[in-house]
Amino acid sequence: MTRSRALLRHRVITVLYAALVAASAIAVVWAMRQGWAVFKLRRGVGDTWFYSADGRPWFRMDEQRHDVSLDDISPHLQHAVIAVEDHRFYHHFGVDPIGVGRALWRDARGGHLEGGSTLTQQLARTLFLSNKQTLGRKAQEAVLAVFLEQELSKKQILELYLNRIYLSGGVYGVETMSQNLLGKSASAVTLPEAALIAGLIRAPSALSPWSNLDGALERSRVVLQRMREERFITAEQEQAAARTRIRIRPFPGATEAQFGYAKEFLRQQFRDRFGGDHPPDWEVRTTFDPSLQDAAERAVADGLRRFGDAKLQAALVAIDPATGDILALVGGRDFRQSQFNRAWRSRRQPGSAFKPLLYAAALSRGYSPVSVLEGLSTIAPLGPEEWAPRNASGEDPDALTLRAALLESNNRAATLLQQRIGSRPVLQLASDVGLRDLPDVPSLALGTGLVTPLDLTAAFAMFPNGGLAVRPRGIVRVIDQDGSVAFDNPARADRVLSEDVAYQMVSMLEDVVDRGTATPARASYGIRFPVAGKTGTTDDFKDAWFVGFSSSIVAGVWVGLDQPAPIGRNGYGARYALPIWSEFMRATVRKRPAREFDVPDGLRQEALCKVSYLKPVEECPTYTEYFKEGDAVPSRLCPVHQGTVKQQIRRAVQGFFSGLGRKLRGIFK
Repeated sequence: MTRSRALLRHRVITVLYAALVAASAIAVVWAMRQGWAVFKLRRGVGDTWFYSADGRPWFRMDEQRHDVSLDDISPHLQHAVIAVEDHRFYHHFGVDPIGVGRALWRDARGGHLEGGSTLTQQLARTLFLSNKQTLGRKAQEAVLAVFLEQELSKKQILELYLNRIYLSGGVYGVETMSQNLLGKSASAVTLPEAALIAGLIRAPSALSPWSNLDGALERSRVVLQRMREERFITAEQEQAAARTRIRIRPFPGATEAQFGYAKEFLRQQFRDRFGGDHPPDWEVRTTFDPSLQDAAERAVADGLRRFGDAKLQAALVAIDPATGDILALVGGRDFRQSQFNRAWRSRRQPGSAFKPLLYAAALSRGYSPVSVLEGLSTIAPLGPEEWAPRNASGEDPDALTLRAALLESNNRAATLLQQRIGSRPVLQLASDVGLRDLPDVPSLALGTGLVTPLDLTAAFAMFPNGGLAVRPRGIVRVIDQDGSVAFDNPARADRVLSEDVAYQMVSMLEDVVDRGTATPARASYGIRFPVAGKTGTTDDFKDAWFVGFSSSIVAGVWVGLDQPAPIGRNGYGARYALPIWSEFMRATVRKRPAREFDVPDGLRQEALCKVSYLKPVEECPTYTEYFKEGDAVPSRLCPVHQGTVKQQIRRAVQGFFSGLGRKLRGIFK
């Protein structure tokens, strides 16, 4: 027994020793890497750079920031920051033992992790770490602060800090803040103005002078008090500064006219993962193509200009159907006027642009493109308010094939089809392609749920890519200053439709463009290459949509008002969204060539009449229909066109037996 205990003790000690050695090795490697990163700061601070899909540098994380020398920053501003943020700055080695002890005491009493960070520690966090409030991060912050103090002078540290600190309103650095807030350089800032800016550091969002001037001024008085206590100013100067009225400039808004929505989308994606700070010399590899982004912005601007309504907004998203890579994204008519990104943030009803998901679910459950929906004219009003679907044209045919119903966007047919297959398979398919939280209601088929343009566009990728759900991504990879991968975001695709069903939908959506609701794309807007898609219009013309694709790109366009209201008379998707989509697709076809859609080997091809969707006779205009395994292929001859004598006799015989069959079914029923 004693020997067993000794053996167990030996094993435990060995495991603990090995763990200690491994942890020590990791700590040493981390310290060496971070020490080198700090050493490189002697050559100046780099920035987080975003790269386009072709691997070229595209833009910086903060294109507004303007670094200046410490000599070009007002002494008042330097003193104000030191007094309120780290009054022992010139006396500690990066970590302030007194401040740490006070913070630990307050943490122990309050039960939460408090600050105590020196100005150097704040700089270390800004340059190298995230904003997570953990003991591990605080320890790393302290070590990095010591490294900074060893490699840089106090003057260099303060200069870096003042140029990098976040000060609200999307503004980093005191020079840019001085220009935006006061209309002057940081060297000309007065004492009361310096106290105002320095006071923002502790809570930049809550104390932004553009949204909470009273709070910012109240905080500035605390700064002035601290400056007096640290003997940077006299009591008389404090009182005079507190009485001074500071005139601030209006919020400047965004200055990025070009690519503003795309850039801010990518910046926010980065911030969501790594926090608000931006470390130096990091690389963010993106999926965006600047040439396609430029084409998207021109298409939106030109399209909205034609309507002459300054309140009208639009969004456009372009995606690679094979990977889900976002190629271009426009979130409104002018980023300088409104930074709200409608392509990503706005949730609107898709209207009939949702119908392809319904039809795809039906095809997956035994329907074919020429399955007939009968009894359309007898659909009872649905819902407590006696809601009933109606078609924009006012026509009420009693029977339609799925193909005919989709190309003319027949609402009664969509409603009946949902009743036949149930809403569950439609909701499941929608969820599988990223459209979640849709309502299980009778009007689901008519697009009464809420979607974003980004998500709806990504959902359509399953048609040209052969039935795969892709996840839209804007960032592929993030590489840190050492060349290590800090974040990897591989493309992901999951099968949600068979290849056969996906192609049947492609064929039906091609018909929408060739002879359905989107025919202006061919007739008026110059689309001469293989494309497919679906229009969408919501009640009272509040939203206009077109989502369509070629073999190499999926693009979705939404047009509407921020506060849902009619956008105009006859505000159909074909009139408002389709022209924008068409201009974008024409501009990008050379960069992303559009070839014929590939037909899966498992589909059977049959020539049918374009009018009756039955076997053609001699005079029928024909098209090629595609049938998957198990689909019923029509055997009846077209009754619409005359045909030969032999065909007429055969058709009469078919009609006789068909009528007899209906009578017999009626008797036994």
